[in-house]
Amino acid sequence: MKRNLYILLAALVLVGVALFQNVGPGFAAVFQSESSKELPAETGPKAGLLAPPFSLQGLDGNTYKVGGQQDKAIMINFWASWCDPCKEEAPDLNRLAQKYKDDLVIYGVNVTKFDKVENAKQFVNHFNLTYPVMFDKEGKVNEAYKGVAFPTNVLVDKHGVIQEVILGILPPDQLESKIKKLIK
Repeated sequence: MKRNLYILLAALVLVGVALFQNVGPGFAAVFQSESSKELPAETGPKAGLLAPPFSLQGLDGNTYKVGGQQDKAIMINFWASWCDPCKEEAPDLNRLAQKYKDDLVIYGVNVTKFDKVENAKQFVNHFNLTYPVMFDKEGKVNEAYKGVAFPTNVLVDKHGVIQEVILGILPPDQLESKIKKLIK
């Protein structure tokens, strides 16, 4: 009787090892802690890759950086002053920036290559934007993120990994739901 029990246990262990090795990283990930997960080695403008690093000076004179480990999750909002959906979204971004200021930073990146600095400054003043706004004068940051539409929102977790790229605007409640998921 004991011998059969040992054989059964050995068979179960072998089946478990075979499953663990053949099912792949998705199965193995269940057994990893958050701190032991490896970050992607590749950067790029899509979910699952590290956010392309950049540094831009803000309208307030401070320099803001994206890339690598951060204290808070980041939402990068690429916009232009002439973009009607950007105008529609601006008040919601202001509200979200205030509401989630302890866990999220919103960076407004005006793609000045396709805009004018004066128009962008008027936009910031008109909507009384409270989050940092930067000027991508040569469009290099927009190019690194393969920008194709305004607005584009890129959600980056604290580890510097892009979780989602949102082209265009979402209803405020849907955007807030995505932010809640990002900061968990």
